[in-house]
Amino acid sequence: MIPSRTRPTLREPHPVRPWAVVAGALGAGVWLLSFGMFGVTLGGYVGWTVLAGLLAWLAALALIRYGDRGVAAGVAAATGVAWTAAALSVIAEWIRRGAWPL
Repeated sequence: MIPSRTRPTLREPHPVRPWAVVAGALGAGVWLLSFGMFGVTLGGYVGWTVLAGLLAWLAALALIRYGDRGVAAGVAAATGVAWTAAALSVIAEWIRRGAWPL
């Protein structure tokens, strides 16, 4: 009688769950929006958004190492969206005024 061989099952030790990505994106979105609202001018908005994004990325790095990688992915995605919105705001104002707004 030949013993039956089973194939090994390989599983990700820390899978990324969709709800975790959404939770991270929503949390970071609120974080970035609340910091961005401190800026009264365009320069203030950009400065606060960049600062909040850097702090959010530090939190994402800590989450990657010690926490939930799905939440970290959501935080990183929301930070990218916020930085893109800030950059597009600067570009739109630059086009409108014809001079560097910052």
